[in-house]
Amino acid sequence: MKEQESLAVGGQAIIEGVMMRGKDVVAMAVRKPDGGIVLKCTPFKSIVKRFKVLNLPVFRGAVMLIESLFLGVKALNFSGDIAMMEENGGTGKAGRSENRWNDVWMGMTILFSLALGIAFFFYLPLILTDLLGFESGWAFNLVDGVIRLVLFLAYIYLISLWKEIKRVFEYHGAEHKSIFAHENNQPLTPAGAMPFTTFHPRCGTSFLLIVMVVSVLVFMFLGKPETVADRLIRIAFVPVIGGLSYELIKFSARAQRFALVRAFILPGLWLQRITTNEPDEQQIEVAMVALRCALGQEVQAGPSPVEMVA
Repeated sequence: MKEQESLAVGGQAIIEGVMMRGKDVVAMAVRKPDGGIVLKCTPFKSIVKRFKVLNLPVFRGAVMLIESLFLGVKALNFSGDIAMMEENGGTGKAGRSENRWNDVWMGMTILFSLALGIAFFFYLPLILTDLLGFESGWAFNLVDGVIRLVLFLAYIYLISLWKEIKRVFEYHGAEHKSIFAHENNQPLTPAGAMPFTTFHPRCGTSFLLIVMVVSVLVFMFLGKPETVADRLIRIAFVPVIGGLSYELIKFSARAQRFALVRAFILPGLWLQRITTNEPDEQQIEVAMVALRCALGQEVQAGPSPVEMVA
């Protein structure tokens, strides 16, 4: 399989479903309470393909980070809509005004999520480190990075204890197994994917861990923040950190034959022991439906009926 095709396919676990992002399409497949699968396959052209300047290294990573958050929220809303529709026994579509309100609500959700993430993982460590009274810029940024990493790992572990999140992590594992089957030219069936591991080097979990490490290196160049303005400047560098992290994980996917690169991605694979769980065949079936759609292939009928929605 060609490398660029492998890199174009990405996935994300959602409640009782999986989202797969292909080159020009986003597929969302959700398992209904009655056992059927609902599939929504919509065209999606990344903004980096429309504006060449945004497709430059570092820039593209920052943009795709925002796009992934947007698509993730959209997928969660779709999954929730299907669950509510089944619960209420309705099949009607939302009106234009309701769709407009949904778009506004989604935008507010994304902005709130970004603000909360930056406040918790970037601003809070600054405050805690400042309380420790470090004078050296090098020591300050190192401790700041350690606190940020501890908060991140604690957050991942605590949410993994929730029953609902454990279910999401099973679909996360199904998504990884499905992509492995595709990358290794195996049949896109539950049986073809089941032998593969749930640990994938291009996982979003690995990406976030790299973000935490890269942030330490970037902030080392900014010295110790003395004023509020200095702290805000550091926060303004978050898109740069995301862009650099994207380039690193993209490079690591192409250079895994080198021992140093394999060592670099190993911590991310270890962390996936928390963020992925072993899925069952029904969960892999959902992931396969989304993957086939993302690849532009015909969604073949399987044990479960598939319902297409616009």
